[in-house]
Amino acid sequence: MGSNVRPIHTNTSDGDTMSDTTDSGPMLAADGTPLKRSLSRALRRQKMRALMLVAPLLIFVLISFIFPIGSMLFRSVENDIVADTLPLTVVELQNWDADSGELPDEALYAAFAADMVAAIEAKNHTKLGTRLNYEQTGLSSLFRKSGRKMKRLDPAADAPFKDKIIDIDKKWGDVETWRAIKTHSVRITNGYFLNAVDMRRTPEGAQAQPEDKQILITLFQRTLLMSLMITGSCIILAYPVAWILANLPARTANVLMILVLLPFWTSLLVRTSAWKVMLQQQGVINEVLVWLGMVADHSRLALINNQTGTIIAMTHILLPFMILPMYSVMQTIKPHYVRAAKSMGATDWTAFWRVYFPQSVPGIGAGSILVFILAIGYYITPEIVGGTKGVFISNRIAYHISSSLNWGLAAALGTILLAVVLILYWAYDKIVGIDNVKLG
Repeated sequence: MGSNVRPIHTNTSDGDTMSDTTDSGPMLAADGTPLKRSLSRALRRQKMRALMLVAPLLIFVLISFIFPIGSMLFRSVENDIVADTLPLTVVELQNWDADSGELPDEALYAAFAADMVAAIEAKNHTKLGTRLNYEQTGLSSLFRKSGRKMKRLDPAADAPFKDKIIDIDKKWGDVETWRAIKTHSVRITNGYFLNAVDMRRTPEGAQAQPEDKQILITLFQRTLLMSLMITGSCIILAYPVAWILANLPARTANVLMILVLLPFWTSLLVRTSAWKVMLQQQGVINEVLVWLGMVADHSRLALINNQTGTIIAMTHILLPFMILPMYSVMQTIKPHYVRAAKSMGATDWTAFWRVYFPQSVPGIGAGSILVFILAIGYYITPEIVGGTKGVFISNRIAYHISSSLNWGLAAALGTILLAVVLILYWAYDKIVGIDNVKLG
């Protein structure tokens, strides 16, 4: 009997080594395979099942989130159009001293003529002009007008080209035109990011934009400041509402919660348009204030097409996103904590401030992050009620995507906005701690 017993070695506190082998061979599973191999196979199967369950979500996140962000990051530095449209010209430009003050030689003009004829046939010269026009005004019309005449040139028979091209438009005899093309002929550029912070890429390096074009930094500052103000106003308005909901009987709280969620049943565009009607000088709010005698008829409040209108409308729209996290956290606060503090002599204010409020801070943190991130990226509401003084940087991004078609600058602005949000999120984590944020 004793010779058939196979001892199993395991780890001990003294550092003994575990082994699944015995004196006569490895331990076997029920199917006859070694136990270690059988366990590994079972774990692999479990991991594959788990991966198959989350695979649809991962694919969706990759397609709708990761790939678009990656494309945006690349587009903010991508600048292939100059090098692809004027390949021979770009090579010749590398040999030209832009600081000499002299025009390029005949070889460059010949290369430019060959590139332009090919570009005109492919109808890419207008796209090139549009790209360069972002950096230097007038180049779009230059390429478009010159294309009508240069398409008749024969790169093989019409040499020399220098005088012919300058005769087509005198700007081709301007050194600054060629300096601009050379400056922006690189495939990877920082020009879009410089434009996004009111600077520009020049042959001499990064320089500030003219004062009449410096607007984007102001928009970034306005976006951050107004988003903080909207978040603060949401906290002030949502806290008492969430407290009432958390301390009312369940049936009454459920009825009031329907009123909190009711705005979600209406289109965002409809709600914003309603605020546009209400905030006008002849709107409902001003009419009521005049009727009550709080405002004179000749001095009605300016609540529309400014920052005030944007803050009022966005506070109303984002208020439920602050109430819900606060309410879910306040529901978990036991009421006998406050009663115990009062029984020990604390006043109502002391019991609230020292006992109740600290426990509700995680809900405030969760709501603040949610509201601030939503506010910083809003563009529909500021566009409708903000006018020229209440728009956000997101409105400028939308403009460059849909109107000016300067997608590179729009991508750079979006990348900077994303970086700002991540930095603020990191700062919040360091100061408050993201682990302390709760949704219930």
